Amino acid sequence: MGIAERKIRQKEEFRASILEAAWHQVLTEGWQSLSIRKIADAIEYSIPVIYNHFENKEAILLEFTKEGFQKLADAMNEVKVLHDKPAKQLEVIAYAYWDFAFEHKEYYQLMFGLGIPACERVNQIVEMKTMTTIMISTIEETIKASPDPDADVFLKYHTYLSILHGLVSIQMIRTEGNPDAQDRRILQDAISGFIKSLLV
Repeated sequence: MGIAERKIRQKEEFRASILEAAWHQVLTEGWQSLSIRKIADAIEYSIPVIYNHFENKEAILLEFTKEGFQKLADAMNEVKVLHDKPAKQLEVIAYAYWDFAFEHKEYYQLMFGLGIPACERVNQIVEMKTMTTIMISTIEETIKASPDPDADVFLKYHTYLSILHGLVSIQMIRTEGNPDAQDRRILQDAISGFIKSLLV
C-alpha cells in the first residue's frame, strides 16, 4: 500500500471513529447532548482535529440522517419485493416503517425530529429521496389499478406518510416502551382504510 492510499485509509478510519463516538454519545445521552467537545474528549483528540473531518455538529447529524433514511429505504424495499400487488406492498411498507421507527428510535427521532421533511430537503439528500420514491411509486401503481387512475399521487403520498408519522409520533410521546398488539391494530386499521380509499 502506497503512502497516498494509507493516508486515505487513515482519514476514513478516523472519520469512522468520530461517528462511532458520536453515536455512542447519542445512545447514552440523546441527540440534544451531542457536541464536538464531547466527541473530541471521547476519542482523545483536539477539537480542531474533529473540524478537519466535519465542518460542524450539523454535518455529523447529516451523516446519521442519511444513514437512517438508507436503512429505512432498505427495510421497506426488502418487504415490498416479496409481494406482487401494489396494495399489499403499501401495507407491508407501512409495517416496515412502523417497525423501523421503534427498532431504531434514535435514527427516527433525528430523521423526523422536526416533522415531515420539506420537498426541497428530500431532493437534496439521496437517501431520503430513495425512501420517498419507494412510497410514491407503490402508491402510483396502486392508483393505476384503481377505479380512479387520475387520483393525485402526491396528495395520497402525503396522506400515507402523515398517517404513518402521526401514529409513530403519538406512540413515542405516549409511552417509553415499544408498541403493543393494540397499537399495531390501530396502524393496521388506519392503513387498511387508506388502501381501501385508493381502490374504491
